Amino acid sequence: MENLDYGIIGNCKSAALISKTGSIDWCCLPEFDAASVFAKLLDDTIGGSFGFLLDDSYCAQQYYEENTCILVTKFTSGDNCFEVHDFMPRYSIESEGHHAPPELIRYIRLVSGNPQFRVLYDPKLEYARGETKTYIKKDFIASLTREEKFDTVFLYTSFDKTAIVEQQEIVLKEDGFFLLGYNEKILRPTVERAFIELERTRIYWLDWSQRTTTYKKFDAEIKRSALTLKLLSYDKTGAVLAAATTSLPEVIGEVRNWDYRFCWIRDASMVIKVVSELGHKNIARRYLNFIIGLMPDKDEKLQIMYGIHREKKLTEETLGHLKGYEGSQPVRIGNAAYEQVQNDMYGILMDVIYNLIVQFPVNMENGEELWGITKGIVWIVEQHWQEADKGIWEFRSEDKHFTFSKVLCWTAIDRALKVAELLNKHHKLEKWKPLEAKIREDIMKNAWNENKQAFTQSYGSEHMDASVLLMESYGFIDAKDPKFISTVHAVEKDLCNDGLMYRYTNKDDFGKPSSSFTICTFWFINSLFKIGEKEKALAHFEQVLGYSNHLGLFSEDIDFETKRLLGNFPQGYSHLALIECAVNFSEVTSESLLLDEIR
Repeated sequence: MENLDYGIIGNCKSAALISKTGSIDWCCLPEFDAASVFAKLLDDTIGGSFGFLLDDSYCAQQYYEENTCILVTKFTSGDNCFEVHDFMPRYSIESEGHHAPPELIRYIRLVSGNPQFRVLYDPKLEYARGETKTYIKKDFIASLTREEKFDTVFLYTSFDKTAIVEQQEIVLKEDGFFLLGYNEKILRPTVERAFIELERTRIYWLDWSQRTTTYKKFDAEIKRSALTLKLLSYDKTGAVLAAATTSLPEVIGEVRNWDYRFCWIRDASMVIKVVSELGHKNIARRYLNFIIGLMPDKDEKLQIMYGIHREKKLTEETLGHLKGYEGSQPVRIGNAAYEQVQNDMYGILMDVIYNLIVQFPVNMENGEELWGITKGIVWIVEQHWQEADKGIWEFRSEDKHFTFSKVLCWTAIDRALKVAELLNKHHKLEKWKPLEAKIREDIMKNAWNENKQAFTQSYGSEHMDASVLLMESYGFIDAKDPKFISTVHAVEKDLCNDGLMYRYTNKDDFGKPSSSFTICTFWFINSLFKIGEKEKALAHFEQVLGYSNHLGLFSEDIDFETKRLLGNFPQGYSHLALIECAVNFSEVTSESLLLDEIR
């Protein structure tokens, strides 16, 4: 049994996952949602990978360079030692934004001795759907496929190209490099240029981390999570991805396998709120522009999710030729959930809009657009809040009156009232306040279950649901309210399993879940902290931190029995909730000293 022992590298355009033994097992170029170049993660026979073959005397150690997204895998055998510094170039160019080409660099540093290795370079373009042929050219190794559609990648290196392709032994006598690019390079890469790219990228990430608020407790965990969230952001449009992968199963051998390389309005809005509170305003500005660019006609509902280029149609397709992660089929690309109705997203979006207006001075044009969006959201909520929906967990069967959805409809109106105050639109207050009161009254009457002494999953239900813990976070109910305290205890009684939380335990479209949804455990810890059970909350938090992988990264789920990571990886949802918990237990020691405009 393997855990998701991977590190992520990226440059806010694409990303790659690298195993703890230095094998690139997942990489899509030129962008996050493109077809894979390496997909061993989803099929260890035909998926393709890029790693090193060493004799058994070598041991591997892996870590991130502190406060960066440069991943180091160190191989040692006696006196022989070398390091692989993996990264995707990203750094500022004066007056031109960022240099972030669709490529990754593996800088090979000789530490001592004369290490020997062979290279396993096996690209399988277009999700390995057809044959990929590899050719040695004068300046590079070219790999291409023509079967599904034409695609190519180029490998530049300081090592002997024939030795790489034929897996011959290489003796390392000096530093070297590999550069895998989607495009053919105009300037021929060299070891010196690769090193400069490494240094520039290191400085970029160190600068970014320097602008992250520092905390007395759990600062390393907060910074690693913040860097991971940054890697899941797509600079070009401001979109934020749910995760970097597709079809990593929630349960091994079952069918809960989804493509998460898209922007869910809910997840992204929560991420932006947390990251901007850590001092990173520019990521929030870009996301705001993403939202403004998305807004449909005034009578058209927002979708729950979009492509990273604001695509509306995310047709789901099955890749039957891939056997899936540890045999978990189907492997899916695209996601049919884009067609679902989830009424909670309006409240989450309104919450982030309100927070952004508080944080940023609103110019006339933005202000008018945001006011238009606010009025549009209120109109939609007013028309639809009484309807059933799929809920936060995207049940694919019947619609219900989910408590969380109703609370977020209330949140939408509450934040709209606050925005109206900020923008001096007082004439709307009289009209919207009765609606806010009506939704609140409806929730208090129908979501509360006397028998359970708790707010339950949906109106008239006996089932508990971890999402009701967010009623306090969104300001619907006070943490000291007896009804909230008893709800937290009821959630713990019904959903807590050895310190990990179920989302819910009632059977859904796929049967009772057998893994814990990581974010729910963090919500529970947060709620314990808020109701005053701080020592218990801290003990739970430290326990959960122990379930991360060797680099401090979390996926979507944790198996109740084995505690192995499951689901898509790394998961933005999990890391934003980790940050929220950690900040609760921490005291700020310093705000960043650098101006936010230094990007």
